Amino acid sequence: MDSSRREWLGKACGALLLGGGVHLPALSQSSSRAAGARVVVLGQSVPLTGAAGEIGLAFAAGSRLAVADFNERNAASGLQLKLLQLDDGYDAGRAAANARTLLGADKADMLFGFVGTASSDAGANVAAQQGSLLFAPFAAADALREASHPHVFHVRPGMIDEALKIVRQCATVGQTRIALVGDDDAMGRAGLAAVQQAITELKLPALVASAMVPAGADKLDAALKTVLQQSPQAIVLVSLSGTTANAIRKLRKSGYSGSFMAFSIVGIDPLYAELGKDIGGIVISQVVPSPRPSAIPIVKEYRAAVDNSDQTPSYEGLEGFIAVKVAGEAVRRAGRGFTTASLQRVMTAMTDYDVGGFRVNLRPGLRDASRTIDLISISADGRVLR
Repeated sequence: MDSSRREWLGKACGALLLGGGVHLPALSQSSSRAAGARVVVLGQSVPLTGAAGEIGLAFAAGSRLAVADFNERNAASGLQLKLLQLDDGYDAGRAAANARTLLGADKADMLFGFVGTASSDAGANVAAQQGSLLFAPFAAADALREASHPHVFHVRPGMIDEALKIVRQCATVGQTRIALVGDDDAMGRAGLAAVQQAITELKLPALVASAMVPAGADKLDAALKTVLQQSPQAIVLVSLSGTTANAIRKLRKSGYSGSFMAFSIVGIDPLYAELGKDIGGIVISQVVPSPRPSAIPIVKEYRAAVDNSDQTPSYEGLEGFIAVKVAGEAVRRAGRGFTTASLQRVMTAMTDYDVGGFRVNLRPGLRDASRTIDLISISADGRVLR
């Protein structure tokens, strides 16, 4: 992670803390001047502090860029977006409280971009109770993709999609003795379930070991010892950067020379900040295109927006940008007079929407096997390699 991004993240976090981390609206000047505009409020609970703070800050920042872009493009149409962001510190209880505030006092038209499996579950529950929608959760459990949750709409592929890519890659290079280490929380358990499902679907041998590590319980050493006793060829990590980095250091120190595979939820920048040159060789799945210079239209659009801001490109920032772009398109299709029911119908019909070279299927319960997942590795000097 370069120093300019660290500096920007530090300033953003500091500003939020000084302001209480309560409301951070994003609404362009042109939209605030539009007389009689229909202002569509997106209510987001996101970790701007805490264990997932760096991921949340980047995702939130990319979302704000897309809101500003939408409002500039639609200044004359009478349709504008407003993004309200509340910090939940990666705590599901705070996320639930934020969701109630956003849908109540703040009168959000929908919940948007909750980050984390437990927080996304909390947001989905509040949305269901209040007859609203949850759009584009980040790293939600695959259970929220089932047809029984018609009010939840996903932009990123599911954990099962990442798990299939990871497990298939292991099998391709002859690694069938696979183990898993994860945080003992909703995210880790969802990742374990996804990997087990992928192994079953691909008709591969069962995991040789799995270890779920409670936060702050100092049980990582014992968990890793149990895993190593089974001589895995590859270890899948379903955890945030802190646990992931700690596990990799300890495993390498023990002499383990197999492969490390991580889900996108780990965050490349936080992991690089933790490991530095020791990140070399780790393989991480990614659910959006690379934010590096590219011919992909949505990447070019995102980078152009970044160039006119104080941000630097990131995978999470691009994902936030894409999520708002899709939400804006759904709102545009539904029209100024939309209701929650009519917006839900429009979103359900968006089964093959191309947002600048990134394909999106929003229909709940519809498995999309063609979603593109990239596997990347990081060189010791921080370069992203395909």
